[in-house]
Amino acid sequence: MNDQPAKPTRRLFGTDGIRGRANTEPMTAGIALRLGQAAGLQFTRGSHRHRVVIGKDTRLSGYMIEPALTAGFIGAGMDVMLVGPLPTPAVAMLTRSLRADLGVVISASHNPYEDNGIKLFGPDGFKLSDETECEIEAMMDSDLASRLVEPSKLGRAQRLNDAAGRYMESAKASFPRGRSLDGLKIVVDCANGAGYKVAPSVLWELGAKVISVGVSPDGFNINDGCGSTHPAYFCAKVLEHGADIGIALDGDADRLLVADERGQLIDGDQILAAIARAWHRNGLVAGGGIVATVMSNLGLERMLNSIGLDLHRTAVGDRYVAEKMRASGCNIGGEQSGHMILSDYATTGDGLVAALQILACLIEEDRPASEVLRSFTPLPQLLKNVAYTGRSPLYDETVQAAILAAEGALGTTGRILVRPSGTETLIRVMAEGEDETRVAEIVDSLCDTIRKVK
Repeated sequence: MNDQPAKPTRRLFGTDGIRGRANTEPMTAGIALRLGQAAGLQFTRGSHRHRVVIGKDTRLSGYMIEPALTAGFIGAGMDVMLVGPLPTPAVAMLTRSLRADLGVVISASHNPYEDNGIKLFGPDGFKLSDETECEIEAMMDSDLASRLVEPSKLGRAQRLNDAAGRYMESAKASFPRGRSLDGLKIVVDCANGAGYKVAPSVLWELGAKVISVGVSPDGFNINDGCGSTHPAYFCAKVLEHGADIGIALDGDADRLLVADERGQLIDGDQILAAIARAWHRNGLVAGGGIVATVMSNLGLERMLNSIGLDLHRTAVGDRYVAEKMRASGCNIGGEQSGHMILSDYATTGDGLVAALQILACLIEEDRPASEVLRSFTPLPQLLKNVAYTGRSPLYDETVQAAILAAEGALGTTGRILVRPSGTETLIRVMAEGEDETRVAEIVDSLCDTIRKVK
């Protein structure tokens, strides 16, 4: 449970593209320019006219990163199709449907406006592999100037004016044919982010009464006290408006959290459970189960097993969920944090498409969200972080022995996960089990052992 798959060493790319504080490394116009050049050269394959789709969220710094990337791609000989503020899954969809060679999203997802990031999608609409990202990094460090195209082969840039409409129709097509949202009052919180136009429009066009919040971006207020990272806000709005359900997206709309009619939060594990049950009932589950990460609650796994479905676990990160789904043939995957990948309709996390599936569950069962969206009782779960310097404490024999002893103590009644953070010098210690007191004791004991390592 504690081993993570070995990944190539990357300097710029993290678990979800490149991310950092805007206008400081690595999120500078200069690095964006070289990234565009390197990625453009990397994905120039064949004699056809190459193209890249670039979308973004609503951060002020997008105005700096977008033209720098555009210049890089044009210098590599690629035509650039600019779609403006659109959800990450929309860019993934457009990359594939337009037969583009590459898709780019300028977004730091759920981070505050001061940060920004760059995510890359291949021509199949899937996020790039670790290996491909390493190759792009190596090319960025090479002599790019000598490989750029002649003046006659420079690319062009243009706006794709119907991009939002294309995505909206694609999202609506994921909703069951012949059904509508008539009679449902829905609060949708768009985090002042990339979904601020398309998400309320899709819900309204499908028949819902929509109360939209977080739909007034100004370049600074993305994820500011709203969206899926601030659930108390939209939960309160559900109660204020007497809504049937609340839907919250994050800054780039690839993540979803839900509130029931009582204003109680529904996390990603319960969302996965509801969709899996509904799809299983209708014979739509592929691969005999679903994919989630090592962080998903053991209660979810037990519920799935009770209806004959398996739970395949991966490392944390929706890209690893997507890779496992492709390898196992599963069509449902996601994270406790709210990333939902439904590969019948999308190649990456899509908060709006996942929300439509949840709304379809409510329509089909004709019961309140508080009943439909609580398929299992979560086991007590506790996560703590331990900071360290130097070599990882996980290599210490004392720590490994303590982990084995804790796993033996829990047996089949619980689960332990000890792993390094992918972004910080922290060791994350998580345990879950039927006895909440015992879980807390185990986590505290392991944290103490890790802190003592010199």
